[in-house]
Amino acid sequence: MVLFNCDYHEGAHPAIMERMIATNMEQTVGYGEDAHCANARALIKKAVGDDNADVHFLVGGTQTNTTIIAAARRPYHGVVTAVSGHINCHETGAIESTGHKVIGLPSENGKLSAAQIRDYYLWHKTNESYEHIVMPKMVYISNPTEYGTLYTKAELEAISKVCREGGLYLFLDGARLGYGLMSEENDLTLPDIHRLCDVFYIGGTKCGALFGEAVVIRNDDLKKDFRFMLKQRGGMLAKGRLLGIQFETLFENNLYFDICKHAITQAMRIKKVFEDKHIPFVIESPTNQQFPILEDSLIKKIGEKYGYEEDQRIDETHSSIRFCTSWATKTENVDALIADLEAWL
Repeated sequence: MVLFNCDYHEGAHPAIMERMIATNMEQTVGYGEDAHCANARALIKKAVGDDNADVHFLVGGTQTNTTIIAAARRPYHGVVTAVSGHINCHETGAIESTGHKVIGLPSENGKLSAAQIRDYYLWHKTNESYEHIVMPKMVYISNPTEYGTLYTKAELEAISKVCREGGLYLFLDGARLGYGLMSEENDLTLPDIHRLCDVFYIGGTKCGALFGEAVVIRNDDLKKDFRFMLKQRGGMLAKGRLLGIQFETLFENNLYFDICKHAITQAMRIKKVFEDKHIPFVIESPTNQQFPILEDSLIKKIGEKYGYEEDQRIDETHSSIRFCTSWATKTENVDALIADLEAWL
């Protein structure tokens, strides 16, 4: 069985494992204050073009989201996101468990628009009962989104402008950021994202690391006492150097971007097979997640040899499924999938 369910089936890039072994018996201080974390921070600050950025390392995405959101808001503040946003539908109510409401707005492509955000905060501001309604204080977006779609530079600039006008923090979830940055349709850079957001994170777990996410904070208001919240939320790893080693490896010699490009190349090969056979998609995705709409009988046949993620029911005989590639996807496995799809379609 070859798995295309998600982008974290494998462990870590060999370069990371080699460095882990090479440094295994080093004695370092704990809690992210070691030389490896310091070097990783310096590399990330260089990549985003800001020596004044604060960089923190956490273990996983949900932990990162809950820590950032809890650190940024008062108890009566809410966070605005698309209904398909990860914090709204795939984190078991983690944000609400910290005492903050998630406000889901309609979205057909996984994205929010600047106009939606403006309309919502103006509605709240002008509502005569506004003190009885959770106050929006942060906007959460993912790039790529949960559907593999991307924000353009113009869209992110517009959202950033609206957020600043409305006094809202802008938080970008970058769990799959490397795959977004390496898409041929992307026009954003890391410095662009840093400049336009108050806080974002660079995903490692899905992009070559064994585990880990790197939080990058631009807004000074969010920097204060962040490590207190990091500790309180269980995110301060005693052996913090395990995170630093991974991110210094990923951000040396362009490794992070090179391995993420591989995932896009393989995803586009899979996408082309369906396009050539005139198979529709639930949504057009230029990244490592593809959502074809297929007959149930074909899905069953695919499932006998390949793993995939169920997406949604389309009609009585068709469903959409997700094929997901990663930094570690083997070319020969994609070759085999393509050969079978061409025979079955």
